[in-house]
Amino acid sequence: MAISELSTTETLLPENTIGFVDHQGRPIDRLNSGGWRAASFIIGVEVAERFAYYGISSNLITYLTGQLGESTATAAAAVNVWSGTASLLPLLGAFLADSCLGRFRTIVVASLIYILGLSMMTLLALITLLSSSDCQNNNTAKSCSPHHFQIIVFIFSLYLVAIGQGGHKPCTQAFGADQFDAQNPQERRAKSSFFNWWYFGISFGANSTILVVIYIQDNLNWALGFGIPCAFMVAALVLFLLGTKTYRFSVKSKQRNPFARIGRVFVVAIKTRKATLASEDEAQSSQQFKFLNKALLATPDVSLEDGKLCTLEDVEEAKALLRLIPIWATCLVYAIVFAQYTTFFTKQGATMDRTITRSIKIPAASLQLFIGIGIITFIPIYDCIFVPITRYFTRNPSGITMLQRIGAGMLLSTISMVVAALVEIKRLETAKEYGLIDKPNVTIPMSVWWLIPQYLLCGIADVFTIVGLQEFFYDQIPKELKSFGLSIYMSVLGVGGFLSSILVSIINEATSRDGRDSWFADNLNRAHLDYFYWLLAALSAGGLLAFLYFAKSYNREN
Repeated sequence: MAISELSTTETLLPENTIGFVDHQGRPIDRLNSGGWRAASFIIGVEVAERFAYYGISSNLITYLTGQLGESTATAAAAVNVWSGTASLLPLLGAFLADSCLGRFRTIVVASLIYILGLSMMTLLALITLLSSSDCQNNNTAKSCSPHHFQIIVFIFSLYLVAIGQGGHKPCTQAFGADQFDAQNPQERRAKSSFFNWWYFGISFGANSTILVVIYIQDNLNWALGFGIPCAFMVAALVLFLLGTKTYRFSVKSKQRNPFARIGRVFVVAIKTRKATLASEDEAQSSQQFKFLNKALLATPDVSLEDGKLCTLEDVEEAKALLRLIPIWATCLVYAIVFAQYTTFFTKQGATMDRTITRSIKIPAASLQLFIGIGIITFIPIYDCIFVPITRYFTRNPSGITMLQRIGAGMLLSTISMVVAALVEIKRLETAKEYGLIDKPNVTIPMSVWWLIPQYLLCGIADVFTIVGLQEFFYDQIPKELKSFGLSIYMSVLGVGGFLSSILVSIINEATSRDGRDSWFADNLNRAHLDYFYWLLAALSAGGLLAFLYFAKSYNREN
């Protein structure tokens, strides 16, 4: 039998395995499948995949401003658009997985697309490297400029990577969480811990690539710098297939497509908006979004006999999705801050003294390593110390609620922007003190270690907010839409990337009028990233207040 999340059959599953089958559709025992054994394969896959992804994304702005000759503002906007697209495409990947393909198949297909995109980027970089001797021999600017066809191929391959990770990202995490049975108290607690260690694995993969790949890209060549991530993505696919026999596969019911069922609730509610609902039906439904209760009524084209009548469960699932919207929207400011890690933070560090010894200099993009250090250091503290202590007082298996966790991270993110603004003020004052305002290519005599606090704060904030969002959207979504739930979390980062790009473009246009220096001028010594960071701090504070209001409302309604 083909591998997929299988339809229910007449076979009765043993009590210990309700809802799960193996890769051939046979009932399996909980003790011999899933759990941490299977999840370890999937976490390993994600470590390799994140190594590949961050091997591209972390230093992309350097490639665009160096190899392709883009301006800082244009490159930052391009990175934000690509990153935003890569974070929104999981919505499509999750839709395909939850509606027809199943998570396992989607992961395999997405991995192949991913590998194709990385292979094209590697081949293009290799061709560029081999032809670079022509540029060396001919010193004209025209011969050294990238060919238009090369730019097109690079962009195409870059978006192939985005498509590949769009199918891979939501499905691997949902598939990993599926290895734990939420109906079993011990496995439910393990599932909450899974999200922590999942993010630990992501950070380990990202940090590894920052240490190795970015150094290779900056100091050796881009062909090898793209080739290594490609090799790791191939290894990720092989590792995923090796774990096939250990996985649990969810048993899908024979109900209609979950997207069709929930979508029909909105359609029928609109059709019957003028009708009156019986008092007993009204009493059975939750009181929020009462207009959707009208979907329980039959219309001339909807009846019990044709099996298309909306059930109370359908209506409540539709309401559950609507309740997530305010939480999703109020986290967008956090995502805008998140987008700065690989753009302006990197350009800021590139102007500062990055020498460790006379012969060793830290690549600017490698400063993102400290975000990972914050994550890798804090997750064990959070999972092994913070959770048990808070669990003792709150009696919550996870220590604090998911919404409390998200809010704590948003507060830390706001503080990180305040710190970033203060450090940037210090950097600009140092440049002015040493007469380097109009010497953008001269290193400012200010140690790059000044940036470490803002990176560490961002990392710790991610442990709270990013992991909290992952668990929240997985837990609060209907069972058949778990992949889609995780893609909703990723869409927060995607839309945040687009909003960051729009915000940067608007500010750049507004502040560069009448011959003035933009906040994002190519000469960062004349720019004003400090103003931008202060603006983000204010927006983050406002977003946090809005989140607290809607989180309180969400808890009250639930």
